Amino acid sequence: MKLVSGRRGAPAAQTRRKAGQKGPGRPEGTSVVRDDILDAAEELFSNLGYAGTTLREIADQAKVTQALINYYFGSKYGLYEAVFMRRSQIISQQRLENLAQLQAKPGRPKVRDVVQAFLMPTLAFRATPEGRSFLRLQARLHTEPPQISYKLRTDAYGNSTRLYVDAVRKALPNLPELDAYWRVTLMVGTYLYAFSDTHRMEEMAPPGLYDPDDTDSLIDQVTRFVTGGMQAP
Repeated sequence: MKLVSGRRGAPAAQTRRKAGQKGPGRPEGTSVVRDDILDAAEELFSNLGYAGTTLREIADQAKVTQALINYYFGSKYGLYEAVFMRRSQIISQQRLENLAQLQAKPGRPKVRDVVQAFLMPTLAFRATPEGRSFLRLQARLHTEPPQISYKLRTDAYGNSTRLYVDAVRKALPNLPELDAYWRVTLMVGTYLYAFSDTHRMEEMAPPGLYDPDDTDSLIDQVTRFVTGGMQAP
């Protein structure tokens, strides 16, 4: 099975295609300004958090006025929501596509395949600075106040995550329902920490032992760890 991984720079690319642009650069017009605002906000929100980021800082980094930000997004929360949803919706859709591929195969799915189908769409975001900013933003979302985080998480991932709980229960038919929810939740926590560029491994491992750019090793380590946890008694 060929799993779908995160498409590098997909949101910007989709904007360009919708604008009818031919070639690698951005189209001229308002979509450029909107993308610039989203990119600036993504970087600042990921580093400073929601409360720690001001619209003035975003406007300065994007080289626009605060009035223009309000024109496009309505409010600071509206901007935060747009930043989070533009990439999280891609991840969720790709997870659904991967799950559909698994379900089309005869027989019971393997636990490792379910885990990889869930993890792969996020992995490719580590390949670019923008993608890493989003992964930090996503990990930080879990520390934001509930009135900010709960709705976004549910809107972005609620449906696809529940379907993965069902997939885990099919792969492990003797696993109690509560355990399945716990183990999918712990899988989410594991990948958020491992993929979010915390530099913890660089601090812990001896020099030269760990390569932060070795994504094959990263996905293998996380997949084996999560699969072992899923299959635990």
